[in-house]
Amino acid sequence: MKTKLKTHRGAAKRFKLTGSGKLVRRKAGKRHMLSHKSSKRKRKMSGLAVIFKGEIRAIRCALPYIR
Repeated sequence: MKTKLKTHRGAAKRFKLTGSGKLVRRKAGKRHMLSHKSSKRKRKMSGLAVIFKGEIRAIRCALPYIR
């Protein structure tokens, strides 16, 4: 009998798969202490960022059913 792999729940909440198959994440640093950060800096922190090639393998191990 083959056992099921468990999804890392923390990773599942942080990473999403795009329609073209890329992994994306939110940018860090936009939760608190925003008053001293410039508007330009806050704007750059919004939106999504594509995961780097070297990190994809580790994330896919944590998310076995994301394909």
